Amino acid sequence: MTSEQVITGLGLIVVLAVGSQLVASRLRIPALLVLLPVGFTAGALTDEVDPEQLLGPAFSPLVSLAVAVILYDAGLELDLRRLRGHTRRSVVRLIWLGTLITWVVATAFAVPVLGMSQRAAVMLGAILVVSGPTVVGPLLNHVRPTERLQRILIWEGSLIDPVGGILGALVFHAVVAADRTGPGTRIGQFCLSAALGLAGGAFGALVLWLLLRHVRLSEVLGTTTQLAAVVGVAAGCDALRDDTGLISAVVMGMALANLPSVDLPARRPFFETLASLIIGLLFVSISATVTPKSLEHLVLPTLALVAVLVLLVRPLVALLATARTDVPRGERCFIGWMAPRGIVAAATASTFAASLVQDHVGGAEKILPATFLVIVATVMLYGLTARPVARLLGVLRPARSRPLLVGGAAWAVDLGRALRSQGLDVLMWAGSGRQRARIAEAGLELVPGELLAAATGAGAELEGITGVLLLTEEDDFNALASMTLRESVDGPVYRLGPPPDSSGVMAPFMGGEALFGAGLTGPELARRYEEGARIETRRVDVGLPSGHQVLFLVRPDGQLVPVTEAHTPVPRPGDAAVLLAPAAGPDGP
Repeated sequence: MTSEQVITGLGLIVVLAVGSQLVASRLRIPALLVLLPVGFTAGALTDEVDPEQLLGPAFSPLVSLAVAVILYDAGLELDLRRLRGHTRRSVVRLIWLGTLITWVVATAFAVPVLGMSQRAAVMLGAILVVSGPTVVGPLLNHVRPTERLQRILIWEGSLIDPVGGILGALVFHAVVAADRTGPGTRIGQFCLSAALGLAGGAFGALVLWLLLRHVRLSEVLGTTTQLAAVVGVAAGCDALRDDTGLISAVVMGMALANLPSVDLPARRPFFETLASLIIGLLFVSISATVTPKSLEHLVLPTLALVAVLVLLVRPLVALLATARTDVPRGERCFIGWMAPRGIVAAATASTFAASLVQDHVGGAEKILPATFLVIVATVMLYGLTARPVARLLGVLRPARSRPLLVGGAAWAVDLGRALRSQGLDVLMWAGSGRQRARIAEAGLELVPGELLAAATGAGAELEGITGVLLLTEEDDFNALASMTLRESVDGPVYRLGPPPDSSGVMAPFMGGEALFGAGLTGPELARRYEEGARIETRRVDVGLPSGHQVLFLVRPDGQLVPVTEAHTPVPRPGDAAVLLAPAAGPDGP
């Protein structure tokens, strides 16, 4: 290809990847439902969108390194403190039972139905065991199931990807050398691959831990250091043994998520953006390598395979994995209805299928198109049905707001009680023991300190928090916390405005919407409360008394709308108003 064609092709892939995600966000559907057909169509209609021609032999290694970055980001979400008891048991069972049952059934089905040789069918079965956070994560963010259900599925997807990658590499080498190796040798090779990946991940995590803890790195340098370490370790492991870089990447992420005193600068915004871009590029690129001709006489047999995986294999795995656990029936059923295939399956098929075709393995040319069809079918099926199924099973998070109030002053605690009286699930956190005791005495849910610390990562999102109200007496703390949390919490972050004559270091100079009307600052609220002012709630339909200041409106659907310095919401019929009532005088308020 000429240099002009290469530039055009690379530019088209980037534009199609980002454009597909933009269209999906506007349509409010998972991005994968757009990425896969767009990539396939672009590959069929143009000669420029052909990554194998654009990148040549570098295509497969680049795919492997890109997946390693995604798995590292997924590993950073895997805090072992959140995986306990029956949740841990369910995840472990989902991984080993899911891998074994899916591999055996897919292999047995592929031989007669897809017309593959046993060697090619064994390879396809190994490829299809994976699920992966690249698919499960976006689908769950779209569905918003209960916290524990999301945790189980994210852990399963994040851990089964490297397991599937290693299994695929092991099966590939076994298929290629079927006449030269015995079962004992293959098991030994698997153990060697796993050991190399674990060792590489441990080494990379140790290097990053030392750098991030003992070297003063800026946010930009700290983030690029993480990226360089992940790519370097994964590349080194892959150079020694195929696909061991996937294990090293997820081990590095898990280790850093659980090591003490590790500060990960700007991890979430940067890696989420990078992972989103990588996912788009990979799905468009790999989809473009599948030609319409390769799908001839393969669509119906592959759909039959999908039906077996969806209707038989996954429900059986979910049933066995959650047996004798406290996972509710609705969550068990939803686990049995969530096993889409993702980028690791596509990457593994793309990497190994071509080599097996060159070795004249019967039916090997069907591996990549069959994998592509399984990915398309499962993503479309689960993407279109997951939310209705979750609603039917009663495993969706409540649609009502779930605010986190930070601060334990008397008026803030009464505010929490008022919001709870309107049906909101209120969480509170405070630093001092006296304020924490006041929250507990009011019967409000007091969250642990690590939740607020984890909010800079995924903690708040996993707990289902829809917004944060920073109500402490320290204006600078409120300002700094709002700046940090704004980029990570799945919802708005509001803070009290500083007094006009504030001598704070940060609060007077930082942007962001401040709560309540002008002049209603933290010290002013505390002063009025000492004089007898109180927090009340009243239905808008019956009228609002004069002298009362509106702080929040609670919509009929449970959405919390605050009054800010820049915006005063308009009351609607059915709303409830949270008011600051003035102190009662001799003749009443």
